[in-house]
Amino acid sequence: MKTDAESVAPQPVTPRRRRRFLSPLNQRRWANFKANRRGYWSLWIFLFLFVASLFAEFIANDKPIIASYKGEILFPVLVAYPEEKFGGFYAVTDYRDPVIRDEIEANGWMIWPPIRYSYRTVNNAVPQAAPAKPSWSYDAATRCGQYPQGAADPDCIVGNWNWLGTDDQARDVMARVIYGFRVSVLFGLTLTLGSAIIGVSAGAIQGYFGGWVDLLFQRFIEIWSAIPVLYLLLIVAAVLPPGFFILLGLMLLFSWVAFVGVVRAEFLRARNFEYVNAARALGVSNRTIMFRHLLPNAMVATLTFLPFILNGSISTLTSLDFLGFGLPPGSASLGEMLKQGQRYLNAPWLGITGFITLSIMLSLLIFIGEATRDAFDPRKTFR
Repeated sequence: MKTDAESVAPQPVTPRRRRRFLSPLNQRRWANFKANRRGYWSLWIFLFLFVASLFAEFIANDKPIIASYKGEILFPVLVAYPEEKFGGFYAVTDYRDPVIRDEIEANGWMIWPPIRYSYRTVNNAVPQAAPAKPSWSYDAATRCGQYPQGAADPDCIVGNWNWLGTDDQARDVMARVIYGFRVSVLFGLTLTLGSAIIGVSAGAIQGYFGGWVDLLFQRFIEIWSAIPVLYLLLIVAAVLPPGFFILLGLMLLFSWVAFVGVVRAEFLRARNFEYVNAARALGVSNRTIMFRHLLPNAMVATLTFLPFILNGSISTLTSLDFLGFGLPPGSASLGEMLKQGQRYLNAPWLGITGFITLSIMLSLLIFIGEATRDAFDPRKTFR
């Protein structure tokens, strides 16, 4: 028999296993994604470019990032200070004005972004009539010829160069590319996510209930898809002022249809599986069965489809901007840059820059989509 001391002796504690961040299935999918080296590196390159474009104001701007004036630390890139703070009269401060610049530097200092132009900043010191060639293609005397002191002028520095030239309004092309990249990706992401939410919900309802619900939804989608989107855009553009959210809402009305067929097919296939019938027998609600049990299986096909939908959304925005029915005039737009490239054949840097930027963006998304498809394909194995 055990003594009292033995009966109360502490039992060894088994260390608890740390729960892994990814399940074994998702670990295998991530390994398959990484095995596609082209798609894996495309993902990191695209993320780097997109994250960098989110901080476009700190890369290309006509305002200093930080400044010190009479002992006070200012953040012009974040706060709009009136010009009267520096002895002027206007409500908005032009930090590129030599008078304002000399006043601040006489009483403090400024730290500028690498590119001292925003997407709407006009360069009044271009060496030739706009559109002007890239600054590095001129010699020093020509490049600084419009400055008061020529090559010795304090404004004739690398930060004021137009590395990719200017457009027809003497705006810096490099700055417009950075801001245009951000606008295009944000528009595409927002449109894709909104379309996925609506399309997945509609496809889930159709596939799960079937019967008359599926039949009526299908007839509605056929009629809805037959509406000419371009003509509708022309009508709306003639009535409403162009804008980011107006264009986004209008495109969202039709882009969700692309997700319905994929999700509907998955729900039609799985709605009579044994685990679904067992859940119904246990009294589980239809909403729980749809979004907790069936939707994870349907999301495999949806996630594979997402990069290609994002690619199409960006292409649609670029096409509308090229035709003049996209973002408001003056916005940073890759499509508007391509339009200028078509208009000014004597300024090839406009068309080439827009084409290369758009080609790189869409190619990266296509490679990411191919790697995602490989990752979720159960027949794909890599060694």
